[in-house]
Amino acid sequence: MNFTHLHVHSHYSILDGMSKVPALIEKCMKTGMTSMALTDHGNMFGIKDLMDSTNSFNSKPKKKVAECEENIAKEKATIASTEKTEEDKAKARTRLEELENELPKLQEKAANFVPFKPIIGIETYCAPVSISKRDGREDRGWHLILLAKNKTGYQSLCKLSSIAYTDGFYYNPRVDHALLEQYKEGLIVCSACLGGEIPQKIMAGDIAGAEESIRWFKKNWGDDFYLEIQRHKTDKPNADQTTFERQEEVNAVIFELAKKTNTKIIATNDVHFVEEEHGEAHDRLICLSTGKDYDDPNRMHYTKQEWLKTPEEMAAIFSDVPEALENTQEIVDKIELFSIDSGPIMPMFDIPKDFGTVELYKTKFTEEDLFNEFTRNEKGEVVLSQEEAEKKIKKLGGYEKLYRIKLEADYLAKLAWDGAKKRYGETLTEEQKERIIFELHVMKTMGFPGYFLIVQDYIRGAREELGVAVGPGRGSAAGSVVAYCLHITDLDPLKYDLLFERFLNPDRISLPDIDVDFDDEGRGKVLDWVTKKYGKEKVAHIITYGTMASKSSIADVSRVQKIPLATVSEIKALIPDRGFDEDMVMKVDNLKEKPNKMPKVNLKNCYKYIPELQSMLNGEDKNISSMLTYAEELEDTNRQTGIHACGVIIGADDLTKFAPVCTIKDKDTKEDIIVTQYDGHVIESVGLIKMDFLGLKTLSIIKEALKNIKRHTGEVIDIDHIPIDDEQTYKLYCAGLTVGVFQFESPGMQKYLKELQPSVIGDLIAMNALYRPGPMDNIPSFIKRKQGKEEIKYDLPCMEKYLKDTYGITVYQEQVMLLSREIADFTRGESDTLRKAMGKKQIAKMEELFGKFMKQGVAKQCKENPNLSEEQVTEILKHIWEEWKKFASYAFNKSHAACYAWVSYQTAYLKAHYPAEYMAALLTNSMGTPADVAKFMTEAKSLGLSVLCPSVNDSELTFSVNEKGDIHFGLKAIKGFGENTSQAIIDEREKNGKFKDIFDFVKRVPLSSKNLEFLAYSGGLDCFELSRDVYVSSSMGEKTFADTLANFSSSLAKKTDSSMMSLFGDEEVDVGHPPIPKVRKLNPLYLLDKERELIGIYLSSHPLDKYKFLMKGFGKLQLSDIDNIPTEHSSLINKEIRIVGVVDKVSLSTIKSGAEMAKFTISDYTSSYEFVTFGDTPSNGQEQAKNKYKRENRYPYYKHNLKEKEVIVIVGSMREVKKKDENGNETKSYRFYIQDVISASDMLNDIKEVVLKVNVQDITNELIQTLDKWIYPDKEGVNISFLVKNDDFYTQLTSKTFKIQLEDNFFIDMQNYPIEIRLN
Repeated sequence: MNFTHLHVHSHYSILDGMSKVPALIEKCMKTGMTSMALTDHGNMFGIKDLMDSTNSFNSKPKKKVAECEENIAKEKATIASTEKTEEDKAKARTRLEELENELPKLQEKAANFVPFKPIIGIETYCAPVSISKRDGREDRGWHLILLAKNKTGYQSLCKLSSIAYTDGFYYNPRVDHALLEQYKEGLIVCSACLGGEIPQKIMAGDIAGAEESIRWFKKNWGDDFYLEIQRHKTDKPNADQTTFERQEEVNAVIFELAKKTNTKIIATNDVHFVEEEHGEAHDRLICLSTGKDYDDPNRMHYTKQEWLKTPEEMAAIFSDVPEALENTQEIVDKIELFSIDSGPIMPMFDIPKDFGTVELYKTKFTEEDLFNEFTRNEKGEVVLSQEEAEKKIKKLGGYEKLYRIKLEADYLAKLAWDGAKKRYGETLTEEQKERIIFELHVMKTMGFPGYFLIVQDYIRGAREELGVAVGPGRGSAAGSVVAYCLHITDLDPLKYDLLFERFLNPDRISLPDIDVDFDDEGRGKVLDWVTKKYGKEKVAHIITYGTMASKSSIADVSRVQKIPLATVSEIKALIPDRGFDEDMVMKVDNLKEKPNKMPKVNLKNCYKYIPELQSMLNGEDKNISSMLTYAEELEDTNRQTGIHACGVIIGADDLTKFAPVCTIKDKDTKEDIIVTQYDGHVIESVGLIKMDFLGLKTLSIIKEALKNIKRHTGEVIDIDHIPIDDEQTYKLYCAGLTVGVFQFESPGMQKYLKELQPSVIGDLIAMNALYRPGPMDNIPSFIKRKQGKEEIKYDLPCMEKYLKDTYGITVYQEQVMLLSREIADFTRGESDTLRKAMGKKQIAKMEELFGKFMKQGVAKQCKENPNLSEEQVTEILKHIWEEWKKFASYAFNKSHAACYAWVSYQTAYLKAHYPAEYMAALLTNSMGTPADVAKFMTEAKSLGLSVLCPSVNDSELTFSVNEKGDIHFGLKAIKGFGENTSQAIIDEREKNGKFKDIFDFVKRVPLSSKNLEFLAYSGGLDCFELSRDVYVSSSMGEKTFADTLANFSSSLAKKTDSSMMSLFGDEEVDVGHPPIPKVRKLNPLYLLDKERELIGIYLSSHPLDKYKFLMKGFGKLQLSDIDNIPTEHSSLINKEIRIVGVVDKVSLSTIKSGAEMAKFTISDYTSSYEFVTFGDTPSNGQEQAKNKYKRENRYPYYKHNLKEKEVIVIVGSMREVKKKDENGNETKSYRFYIQDVISASDMLNDIKEVVLKVNVQDITNELIQTLDKWIYPDKEGVNISFLVKNDDFYTQLTSKTFKIQLEDNFFIDMQNYPIEIRLN
């Protein structure tokens, strides 16, 4: 009995289906079904997965034959080798015999293999009236199954699915009868489930309407229309029992109407999951989809019969209508096999007609001319056999397409040579000419000149037409000299040894990939420009699929099953973020050596390698064990769709001719964005060209800084042509002053820069490549070699040529490629193949290349190094190869490192020469991120710059530099204060001059009282020398001065309007202003809090200012240093630490044990930190109180001091925590323990003594004179003691009469001397 499933949902029916496509195919083939239709709800998201998985599955038998034949050849080579031992040869003979016995069996299997036949389909939604009608639930659409009979049908589906989203979306993506008629070619139509048009009319009692619908479908599709019946009889718990009853009622009528209208019936099962036991996990998925709890009695239920049933199971259900099963095979037989894949379909660049046309080229060049040009190398030499050459012509699309490619290639060459003269001058060197000729030839013969024309076009448009900043390049595209000449990139590849073949070579299967950075504000403008130029129907973004990862699937199922959040957090914490413990894997898998490849982190493996999870899975808590089971089954299921961060498709024609599109709402703009329904991993294989448009914030910062410089100094800086050897810029790097410098601002990088003392751009490129896990281990040696503290060695003299700039250390992939050519005469293509093989650990390819490397390398190096024996050269080359293999796992692309080092250098140059303007730009681009604003303000102050509050007389929209060189907060950055209002203030100021006083201001700029309050609280009105209280303080419900000013401004505007309309409209309105009121003073901390609320930070002052000396007395440690204590402040481990901060937030919750958990965040001048402490559990509170050490990190003992806005002192220590793993091995980590939380004001009052610790030789007259300013007889002061060190002895000198008055300036004075201060 033949049966095929024609109504199947995968996990691309988001949060409704849970079947993975490969699992569906595998089960079909295992159970004798050699075909299946994929019909996801309203979309074609999974179609590419279906086709690719089918190809993969169908190719397996032949692939196994090929692998066996390849292994036979290897074993024969081993036997014939003169270098292998007899033992190796004996093993090879045994293995050869096994393989030769295996081969005929594999060949027979491949010959008899029946391939799987995929059917492309969709369960669309059909609007009852029209897609333009949207009046309620009934307009959401009826279900309808559409299947592609052939390639034309596929294109019809693409059209219908796309229009359903772009024009028909209303709750669901919908089509209507008119659209179905318009795009009916090549389709087979089935009536669908109970949600279909015909079943819905039957259930509504409209039998005549149902018959009419059938006849409409028959009129359009004839015998390619089928009626569906389903039977979901269920005895499963928590399953819908009513569906089957309705199905039987509908089926009875369908049988009658089928007979009456001569329509065939098919049996389907509305598949949503693969195996019967998956029904419970699917039940949880539906809860997640509908936002319901599992125990909700009113939630949606499926029948739990929706698994991919076997032919036998379907036969048992439909035993009374076997023809309904057989008819599914009739549909399969109607389906033609076709591919949806295509070679690259290049968008058409508009070449000027006076340059040439395809028609003109057809008269100028014969097919033979094209054959020779496209199959020979750049020197005109024959390099392919006739057969290979003909294959190449066919692959490129035949002669018709070649004429277009040649035209594009010639125009590209013209632009490239013109650009070369601008870049290099009128006379090019032989090296430059040779490289350009080579690159242009590769681009042409690979069929990609159109791609480069389009990229250079939108980059030109961005720069010249839109004023958008464009990066110097990124990734391997920076290795192309042609790209440099076209101004696609801005770094000369020849100057920096960047390789073209790292970017593009004939061995590559994939398209070229040019990622372009635009300033993040301009990226949208460029996309709009591209859409306008190439056509809306030809441009789309790319969809992404967010799946349920291990932790998210646990969180999702736990929410549905109401597992406490604290428990869920504990379970999730057991799942490793990166990889499993190697020792545990070896123990569980009984391995004697570490595995070459660690198991993937997924829930199945987590339950295997993590004992705690294994115990929970098999434990008595059924809620948790079932959650873990279902979470594993749902893991990697699609959960949501999104928009690719940078990928954009530009097509040669309407995109829906090649692939379906849909719409997704942009998170920021809330606009519907058109995206492809296939994601970025596969979209290119259907022929569509992906371009990457990235937004780089740093380019916006540079652009803003250049504006600031022009506005403040009048200078116009050409940032792309600044000197590369600027001494001041390198001094900034050497001093580690790189906060805000692109890619070089981390503390670790700053430390290495100070040690390295970079002096050339090559040092920065190398550090950019080295500062990442793996190569970071080479940084100390790199630094020592630059400083001359370590000998620079080369395994072979010829290696110096490419390793000299990195002091003998291999840093870049390009160095390996160049050295393989230098040492062993590898070709360009072979050197790139080597890079890929090493990076991707392609063992077979590496072995092949190793043989070539040794054979050619030994011969060449023996000639070049006559002082070395063949054995020595052999050992050296083996050593080099092994080093390259290690290096390949973390090797970095020099092209990318060089481009980003240049961007970094540009930011450093601006910071070194124009610090105020650059810091203002950084602050502008950090608005909305208070932590960054605070960080950059601190950096600005360290550079001697003042950052001032907003000012209506000085501020621009964003951060700006005033006449004195101070940085002013931008008006637009005030929370709630609109851009239009800000611009109105600036426009009036620029037109009629600065505002004289508050009354002049409100006369000229009418504002609401709310806006006046915003300005007052943020400091925007401080320039009028009235305290902020004056504007906002009121008593007994009276109006504030801000209210009075707003009314005054409004009434003045009315009088002015009235005057303008009078007979004598030119008379001046003279109105007296209201008096300035006397108001009660507001709490300064309240005003500060309002300031912070409106501008995100404390700016005019800080709650900690009062406690500065207290903080200095506790040392330099800040909140941002806590996590770095073990690495950067190791001397403080196990010592008492005191840190001062303001309490920003306190939140309480209860954990599973019943104890309280308190999270509180405190902040200082530069950062904030969240601490987590716990309360006593109800059972052990008294015991805790008795034990001093068990009180650590216990909230109840200091909660009285944890009040929001309070300044506190955290007393604690960073201590080592030792644990033993499952194998008894000791592991080490660090944890900060809070011992106490003290009110800073209480501590201030408790300071009894200041101790000054000093070496006797450091006591100078200058120190004594400075101390004399602060020490005097005073009963109100603080006691003072000196602890004087002489050799190894300390002498304490305590004054009974002299005291010290603690002030900030005292600590500032003491910073100039080698003296240690302690507060008691």
